[in-house]
Amino acid sequence: MEDTDTVSAGMLFFALTQAPNPWMVLPFVALLAAIALAPLCFADWWGKHYPSVAFGLGAIVLGYYCLGLGAYAEIGHTAHEYLSFICLIGSLFVVSGGIHIVVRGETTPSFNVGFLLLGAVLANLLGTTGASMLLIRPWIRMNKYRLTGHHIVFFIFIVSNVGGCLTPIGDPPLFLGYLKGVPFWWVAEHCWPIWATGVGMLLAMFFVVDSLNFRKAPRAVRAVHVDQPDWFRIDGLGNVAFLAIILGAILLAERPLFLREGILLAAAAGSYFTTRRHIHESNHFNFHPVKEVAILFVGIFATMMPALDWLSLRASALGTPSPAFFYWGSGLLSSVLDNAPTYLGFLSAIFGAYVDADIVQQVQHLIQTGGADAATFVHGAHADQIRQTFAALQKYHATAVAGHRVGVDEIEMAFLLGNSSFNSFIVAISAGAVFFGANTYIGNGPNFMVKAIADHQGAHTPSFLGYVFRYTLPIMVPMLVVVWLIFFR
Repeated sequence: MEDTDTVSAGMLFFALTQAPNPWMVLPFVALLAAIALAPLCFADWWGKHYPSVAFGLGAIVLGYYCLGLGAYAEIGHTAHEYLSFICLIGSLFVVSGGIHIVVRGETTPSFNVGFLLLGAVLANLLGTTGASMLLIRPWIRMNKYRLTGHHIVFFIFIVSNVGGCLTPIGDPPLFLGYLKGVPFWWVAEHCWPIWATGVGMLLAMFFVVDSLNFRKAPRAVRAVHVDQPDWFRIDGLGNVAFLAIILGAILLAERPLFLREGILLAAAAGSYFTTRRHIHESNHFNFHPVKEVAILFVGIFATMMPALDWLSLRASALGTPSPAFFYWGSGLLSSVLDNAPTYLGFLSAIFGAYVDADIVQQVQHLIQTGGADAATFVHGAHADQIRQTFAALQKYHATAVAGHRVGVDEIEMAFLLGNSSFNSFIVAISAGAVFFGANTYIGNGPNFMVKAIADHQGAHTPSFLGYVFRYTLPIMVPMLVVVWLIFFR
């Protein structure tokens, strides 16, 4: 835990002396436009020059932050976030590439629904990235005789995003919340009805679409697969140990610096050099997909800094927004920004809007005195909220309270956890960031990785705009609206 003199999340995000120029959002907009349109309009040129576009636009923003704002600390923080992101994505990509799952027999719509439901559950145990990297290759092989874009997109919707809404392991935004003080099982306790609604609706829609696709498959092709006996086999089980190492590293503290990243890279190297060649060949394994993701997200992480900083520095101007604002706000930005820093930005906005310095100071005093003078010391308009915050700290961080090692982040989070009227804000940004991350290829890290693997294996995947107009708008948006109407209106 951080020391009590640690600056608050709202102040930490980030210690700029001035707001970035709004025009500096344009490089991010340009990069999004290039990712969306370039593969359609000039695919050959984009395939050769996308690194120059990503690096060039990122360099413009980094130069402004260095020379115009002198925000070297923020650049370092963003670089560390990117390094952690790509080490996690890359290590899971390598380890999952050493596990070969063989499924034979006819894959009916019902079987596919069960497989996607399994992926949604595994997403909370292995993370959306881990589950996606482990299951996308067998998913493609299972459906290869009738594979269409909907197989890839629904996989991204369910396994790579919505399924991971229950644990900090499930999706990076929830892991950031865990680091800020959200108890491990708190999100599962409060979000499982939302998870069940979202996953259930998507599975129902997939079943309808896949059933129509199944009936269109030529009978001669189907007969070949029907005659094959059902068969399931997993090769490369030794990589499960490396997968366990990665999951353990995710839960490590950030200090000492780069320890987590070093463990992730060591696990990836151990997996790569101990996996038998025939397993990699069966998975068509190479480093092209992770290379493409690493290059594009360099530009994304760099160019999205002005947008996130603008949001954080204007947190106090939000007034008293409703949970619906945080659901739609964090969600819409998570559709085009990486959803992890977007979650952190909106969490900072909540802290800035509702937790003032007096509350933090009085809670710190209660921690130092062990709460002995709560009845006499606590006073003012926020007395009840202060007592409830201290009670939440004792419930969720008893050891830290006893050792007087509670940081400002934990106090701010306990304020939200201990006061029931604010609980729904955490639920809203959790669901918004995780669910809406499925709306575009860049909303969540695994999305683009799944697309890259599918493209490499010859699967049909929709373009950036095709993904949005053919799948997000008619399928994801109705589900998101239903979740809003039931839980956040």
